[in-house]
Amino acid sequence: MARRKIPALETLTRRLASPDAHQIDQLYGLEPVYDPATQRAGISAEQFVAASCPYCGERFEARVEVSAGAQEYIEDCQVCCRPMSLSIEVEDNGALHARRVPRPD
Repeated sequence: MARRKIPALETLTRRLASPDAHQIDQLYGLEPVYDPATQRAGISAEQFVAASCPYCGERFEARVEVSAGAQEYIEDCQVCCRPMSLSIEVEDNGALHARRVPRPD
């Protein structure tokens, strides 16, 4: 007796036999890997941004990884040692859009 093939089962079997990178990431809950070889021309993964301390006015440069997308983190001023909130916005193409160092109320 010949077995009848079920198309949906055949498709699923093929997908499971050779998963692509996106399917593996979804299966294991992984984040996409940043590959420097695929970065866009003219856009660096890391950039140095200039800002000023909202308390003492000291100018500083912070290294920002724009490949990680929008971020917000705390950095201490090297002069007055007070914590500053540094907010980074990144455009869809990976370019740095804006940086903010607001003075807390």
